[in-house]
Amino acid sequence: MTTQAWMWTAAGAALALAVLAGVADRRRGRRRELDNPGWAPWRGIQVAAFFAILMFAVLAVRAS
Repeated sequence: MTTQAWMWTAAGAALALAVLAGVADRRRGRRRELDNPGWAPWRGIQVAAFFAILMFAVLAVRAS
């Protein structure tokens, strides 16, 4: 597997993480028990995943 393929795979994994974090943040915002918000910072995870997508995509394009 080439470096470019690894970078695109990593970008795809980061995209999956961003979607998962978005769904989890939406569920957290619509929770019934307002006193139980949870412990994971889903919005921050989603922002970090979007940054990772951008970074891996740029590196994949430059590797070609």
